[in-house]
Amino acid sequence: MALLTCEKLTIGYEGHAVLKDVSFQIHGGDYLCIVGENGSGKSTLMKTILGLQRPIGGKIEFGDGLSQNEIGYLPQQTLVQKDFPATVQEIVLSGCQARAGRRPFYTWEEKELARKNMERMELMNLSRRCYRELSGGQQQRVLLARALCATRKLLVLDEPVAGLDPHVTAEMYALIRKLNREDGITIVMVSHDLKAAVEEASHILHAGVSLFFGRTEEYLQSDLAGRFLERRGGETA
Repeated sequence: MALLTCEKLTIGYEGHAVLKDVSFQIHGGDYLCIVGENGSGKSTLMKTILGLQRPIGGKIEFGDGLSQNEIGYLPQQTLVQKDFPATVQEIVLSGCQARAGRRPFYTWEEKELARKNMERMELMNLSRRCYRELSGGQQQRVLLARALCATRKLLVLDEPVAGLDPHVTAEMYALIRKLNREDGITIVMVSHDLKAAVEEASHILHAGVSLFFGRTEEYLQSDLAGRFLERRGGETA
């Protein structure tokens, strides 16, 4: 059974559609990269999947025991978020809020989950540090640990390496790859890094006027990929 099914989905703002009739399925263990030109609706699609905005038409269904509030989300950071005055431990633990509901405290199990995910992201030595004092790469690992506290099945990542230097970018992709291939977590990632998208992903969704969904090797053989790569100067080379 698919974790996520989008059927004839139309998305946008205030009735203005930016993507129309999008249909695809994501299964457990998939690694989907969403690519396309700026303004093609990539981030809007992610926000619609997460329930942050309503679709204009079509439907989204969850399966295999997944509910919408059990998706881990790593959004693009704003300047305000980068300057957030909380400790690493507090931010990671806040990823358990969905499971805590209205309960005004975290359980031992939730605190243990946060600790394990800080270990997973090699953050234990930073647990009491203020988030805004960290480097960009460290902050992204904190947010990834936070997202992992919210899910055991599906991570949604919006430009997770934006603004990072090449070395830290490679480290972040390695962490995401390990989560997918070794831990079995399904990944959905928006990326402008086309080279990484085709190297890392099992599936590609190309958003825009022309749509494509399929396995990465099928995408690379398509006319749509050829035209897109040509406009972007052959980024997979």
